Amino acid sequence: MPETVCKVFRGEGAKGELCEYTVEVTEGMVVLDAIHQIQARHANDLAVRWNCKAGKCGSCSAEVNGKPRLMCMTRMDELPLDESVLIEPMRRFPHMKDLVTDVSWNYEINQRIRPLKPKPREADGTYRMQQED
Repeated sequence: MPETVCKVFRGEGAKGELCEYTVEVTEGMVVLDAIHQIQARHANDLAVRWNCKAGKCGSCSAEVNGKPRLMCMTRMDELPLDESVLIEPMRRFPHMKDLVTDVSWNYEINQRIRPLKPKPREADGTYRMQQED
């Protein structure tokens, strides 16, 4: 199996450093799998947030090689594995620990969004959605 080096940000608050970990890359592997491998083999105290592993929730957001990405959707075989893979927390959110950021702002904004209230059904029992809906 091919190997690559992942440089992962470790630290709390504004303090931290990049730590290097060697990862075995397997077919179909995503960055989140690499992080889990690092947790299992090298650093069981590595803090990372994830939930669905399906690209729906956004919990596993991080900056991969300097670009905001979902770790669960970023395939390792799409990255240049001859170079190290840089994994850092999202810069636009307050940093907590390792790859975890404070995303409470997202939940505050979510509370302000009004729930969808569909129009009443048509007389024939159907519902027609318009472009402006």
